[in-house]
Amino acid sequence: MKERNSKMELLGSAPIPKALMSLGIPIMIGMLINALYNLVDAYFVGGLGESQMGAISIVFPLGQVVVGLGLMFGNGAASYLSRLLGQGDRDTANKVASTALYSSVMIGAIIIILATIFLKPILALLGATETILPYALVYARIYVISCIFNVFNVTMNNIVASEGAAKTTMCALLLGAVMNIGLDPVFIYVLDMGVAGAAIATAISQFVSTLVYLSYVLRKKSVFSFRLREYAPTKQILSEILKIGVPTLTFQLLTSLSVALINRAANGYGDAVIAGMGAVTRVTSMGTLVVFGFLKGFQPIAGFSYGAKKFDRLHEAIKTSILWSTIFCVIVGGLMALFSTQIISQFTEGNAEMISVGSKSLMANGISFMFFGFYTVYSSLFLALGKGTAGFLLGACRQGICFVPVILILPMLWGINGILYAQPIADALSAIVTVFMAVHLGKELSEAKAKFVLEKQP
Repeated sequence: MKERNSKMELLGSAPIPKALMSLGIPIMIGMLINALYNLVDAYFVGGLGESQMGAISIVFPLGQVVVGLGLMFGNGAASYLSRLLGQGDRDTANKVASTALYSSVMIGAIIIILATIFLKPILALLGATETILPYALVYARIYVISCIFNVFNVTMNNIVASEGAAKTTMCALLLGAVMNIGLDPVFIYVLDMGVAGAAIATAISQFVSTLVYLSYVLRKKSVFSFRLREYAPTKQILSEILKIGVPTLTFQLLTSLSVALINRAANGYGDAVIAGMGAVTRVTSMGTLVVFGFLKGFQPIAGFSYGAKKFDRLHEAIKTSILWSTIFCVIVGGLMALFSTQIISQFTEGNAEMISVGSKSLMANGISFMFFGFYTVYSSLFLALGKGTAGFLLGACRQGICFVPVILILPMLWGINGILYAQPIADALSAIVTVFMAVHLGKELSEAKAKFVLEKQP
C-alpha cells in the first residue's frame, strides 16, 4: 500500500523535475538498452553479408505491425488509466487494464497466425529481392511467432508506466536486452545458425521480459489487479482505449510503411542500398526510442495533471520535457551527423556502396533529428490528454502525411538521393506543423484553466 501511495504522489504532487526523472529515466534507460540490442543484432548479422543484413531490414516493419497491436491497447489504455487515477476511479481502472491486456494478446495471436501463413508474399511485398528472400524467410518464421511475447510486453510496458512503476519497465527491457546481446554471437557464430540464430536470441530475450512483467503482476505489486473476471470490453471502455489506441497503431503502421517504402524504393539499387538504409533505421531508432522512453514518464504526469485539473503542473511538465528532450536530440543528432561514416562502417565488412549510401542518409537524419524532441512531446501530449483526433493528425505527420508523398515522388525526381533524404525532409515539415498545433493547444489549455478557476470561486 505504501508503494502504491508513493506512485500516486509521484504523479500528482512531486516536483516536476523529480517526477520526470523518476518516471522517465528508468524507462529511457530500458529503451536505450532495447535500442542498443537492435543495433547489436544488426552488427552481428551484418558480419554475415549484405543479403543477411537486408533480410532483417525487410522483416523489421512486419514485426513492428504486430507489436503495434500491443501499442494500440497498451498506449490507449495508459492514457485513460492515468486520467482515471487522477480522478481516483480505481474500479474502472482495473477493468481498463485487464481489458487492454487480454484483448491485445488474443488479437495479436490471430495476426501472428495469419502473418505466418502468408509470410512469403508479405516479405516480397515489403521489398525482399531474390537474394534476400531466403534469409528473410528463415529469420521471419522464428521472429514473427516470438512477437506474441512482445505484444504482451509492449502492452504491459504502457500500463505499468501509467501507474508510475518506471523501474519495473526498465528491468524488463534491460534484462531482455542484455540477454539478447549475450546470446546473439553464441547462436549466430558459435552455433553457426546465421540469421536463424539472431531470431532465436531475440525470441528468448522477449520471453525473459515477459517473465519480469508476469512476476510483477503475480506478486501483486501493481496498482491494477488484471483479474480475468474484470475483462470488460464495454462500449465505454473500448471507445476510450481505441480513441487513443487507434492513432497509436496508425503511427506504428506508418512507421512500418515508411521502412517498407524505403526498402521498395531501394530495391532497384541492390542489396547494399537496402542494407545501408536498414543500418540508418537502426541507428536513428536508438535515438528515437530514448526520447519515446523519456516521454513515457511525461505522459502519465500530463494525463494525471489534466484529469486532476492541475494546469500549472501540466504546463511545467510540458516546458521541462521540451527543454530536456531537445537538448538530448541536438547532442545525439550532431553526433550522428559528424560521425556518420564511422557509424555505418560498423555494419559491414567494408562494402563501399553501403557505407556511402548509409553515411549520407545518416548525416541528413542527424540534422533533422534535432527537431524530434519538440515534435514528440506534443504528439505524446495530445494522446495523454485524450485528444485522439489532434494526436492522430500530428503523430501521422512524420511518417505518414508528410513522408509518404515525399518518398513516392522524390526518388523519381532525384534518384537515389530522393531515398536518402526523404525522412529528413518529412521531419522538417512535421516540425513546422507542430508549431501551429502547439500554439492552438496552448490557447485551449489557458481557456480550460480560466474556466476552472471561475468555477472554483464562491
